[in-house]
Amino acid sequence: MTELLRRVAPVADELGARFAAAGHELALVGGPVRDALLRRAGKDVDLTTDAPPQKVLEIINGWADNVWTIGIEFGTVGLRKNGHELEITTYRSESYDPKSRKPEVSYGTSLVEDLRRRDFAVNAMAARLPGYEFVDPFGGLTDLQRKVLRTPGRPEDSFSDDPLRMMRAARFASQLGFTVAPDVVEAMTNMAGRIEIVSAERVREELSKLVCGAYPREGLALLVDTGLAAHVLPELPKLRLEIDEHHRHKDVYEHSLIVLEQAIAQEENGPDLVLRLAALLHDIGKPKTRRFEAGGRVSFHHHEVVGAKMTRKRLTELRYPKDVINEVSRLVELHLRFHGYGTGEWTDSAVRRYVRDAGPLLSRLHKLTRADCTTRNKRKADRLRRTYDDLEARIDRLAEEEELASIRPEIDGNEIQAILGIKPGPIVGKAYKFLLELRLDRGPIGKETAAEELRRWGVEQGLLSSAEPGADGPAEPAEPTGSSVQHEGEEAES
Repeated sequence: MTELLRRVAPVADELGARFAAAGHELALVGGPVRDALLRRAGKDVDLTTDAPPQKVLEIINGWADNVWTIGIEFGTVGLRKNGHELEITTYRSESYDPKSRKPEVSYGTSLVEDLRRRDFAVNAMAARLPGYEFVDPFGGLTDLQRKVLRTPGRPEDSFSDDPLRMMRAARFASQLGFTVAPDVVEAMTNMAGRIEIVSAERVREELSKLVCGAYPREGLALLVDTGLAAHVLPELPKLRLEIDEHHRHKDVYEHSLIVLEQAIAQEENGPDLVLRLAALLHDIGKPKTRRFEAGGRVSFHHHEVVGAKMTRKRLTELRYPKDVINEVSRLVELHLRFHGYGTGEWTDSAVRRYVRDAGPLLSRLHKLTRADCTTRNKRKADRLRRTYDDLEARIDRLAEEEELASIRPEIDGNEIQAILGIKPGPIVGKAYKFLLELRLDRGPIGKETAAEELRRWGVEQGLLSSAEPGADGPAEPAEPTGSSVQHEGEEAES
């Protein structure tokens, strides 16, 4: 065990000797100890001490390569030594005032009491330095072996000290695949409303870690079952639509969790937060758009548009970065677009628009669309897979022929002004949009033909008195839409 703990940060033992020489305690604590015992790689090196922050600064002065004090008001000093980053926090306890979003911090003098105030027993283990003497007063090692999450003391006291710990329980269930002790689940259920006192930013960080965990279904189910999701992600439990004997349709909540798992199975470079959030939220517009149709059918017309707006609102309230909000919302909006493709009737024009609308999200849209097929009918699933294979092949062919990723008209803004005899202004933008739509409809047509079409358009707009002769191209079918009663990947099930 000592050798496992020593691997976390070889410099920690040397630092422990400095603290001992100064008459103070130092211990490796929390996540690094847990992860070392689980033989999981961890980035954090967390240490705890009885020395107050100013004394910590004195002890590490001249030893650390770099020091930062951004968290000193909460008793934390950070340092770097030989490429290792460590954080040292003075023994403490935290508690929330019922009306405050910020924890009140007070310092302690005992390692065991510091461990008692931590979130879970598996995070309440320590190794005294120097020497790595193992300290486990609350049975964390046993819990690791049993893969269970318990609190060191009463869960009600732990969650009262910091309500965010309820979210952490769900996050650790996702990251570690652990079950949560019944008394902890009961306390989470009874105290779910207390999560509202925690800032949106802290909730967002826990939710992101949960969604990007190895077992997100377990964590999300815990949020829903305890009522926490009703406060932090209320759209999720609302997916549990009632299904009566006359109007049968797939459980949207269960479908969304399956889509999430199927999206994860396609990831290539580790967890993709944008893809996972889009998979989880892609159908949140269904409860608002559900309609019962003749013959016992159920429709969710335009749920992708409604869902995109709901996604944007929820992620904004959770203080996600703008790029994440925009990308997830756009994927939700586009997730049904493929299902207008039918069995291959899309024109090249529609394929170009599919690529243009997805933009840099095309790879993620491919994954989300494939994940959204959860039918148990193998023939339907195979047909959908083959159809999407064909679409991707057509995209690749057109991309090679036409440089789809950078579609633009053959005529630029300066040439538009010269042909139409106009100055810079809104009309140039309208003309450019006309030419872009023409490019999407007909593919590469060359500068001469594009100029002819632009002159024809100029006459129609009253900008020119006459236009060069040119043949109108045949009109192509309108782009297919994705809204439908229920696409093949979501067929009614009994």
